[in-house]
Amino acid sequence: MDLTRFLTYAGSVARTSTLLQAGFTDRSVRNAVAVGDIRRLRHGVVALPGAPADMTAAVMGNGLLTCASAAVHRRLWLLREPSKVHLLCRHRGPADAVVHRGSLIPPDSPKPVASTTDVLIHSLRCLPAMEAAVMVESAARQGITTLGYLRGRLPGKRNGAARRVLELVDGTADSPIEVVARILFRAAGIFTETQVELPGIGIVDFLLEGFLIVELDGATHLEPRQVKKDRARNNASTLTGYAVLRYGYADVVHHPERIMAEVWQVLRGRVIR
Repeated sequence: MDLTRFLTYAGSVARTSTLLQAGFTDRSVRNAVAVGDIRRLRHGVVALPGAPADMTAAVMGNGLLTCASAAVHRRLWLLREPSKVHLLCRHRGPADAVVHRGSLIPPDSPKPVASTTDVLIHSLRCLPAMEAAVMVESAARQGITTLGYLRGRLPGKRNGAARRVLELVDGTADSPIEVVARILFRAAGIFTETQVELPGIGIVDFLLEGFLIVELDGATHLEPRQVKKDRARNNASTLTGYAVLRYGYADVVHHPERIMAEVWQVLRGRVIR
């Protein structure tokens, strides 16, 4: 593997010490810089032209991307993009970054990205409960980790809040907004079933109190074939005696209070509380 290919594999930016450990020489690095194949960002750091900003920030900050900043690289769901880069640093990190300490599992590649275990543990300790639950649900859904594994790595009183976030995860969601909606419904004391198969209707996202179907629509639900299918499902649901509410990403993430108001409006018509 030549130098530029290795740098691509390493995230397009790396410390020269990483290149030397991979078997490249100081001379080969200097030659690549001289001909313009790579750029020297500072002493000890080189990058390919157009190296991603987050990867560059990690290497320049002497750290690894972690928590919300590593979600996309670990193929985890992310509810919101972080306003600052999150880095795992052994020593003092950049002043403009959210710095995390402590690593349980080393990364499995030269990319400046923390291991999935570290990413999830840091998110559980750092992010709002809803956002951390979304990331953990994604990992659990893919079989990357288990709740028991994570719980065992969060001992003691100081990790109590992080362990409570794990109680919000059940691995049944097909999307980030399903995690958010499930948490909202259950936190309100509503009897909530997920991914329920109903005769003549099919599998619905949520069944609340046994009669209110709540469906969450992604981009595919705007396609003509899916619109026709959804219309037929709505009609079948109503004819079978169910009530139906449908919401999209923006509704769930930006207007949860409106969703809850509408859900309760329907429920209070048939549930005595």
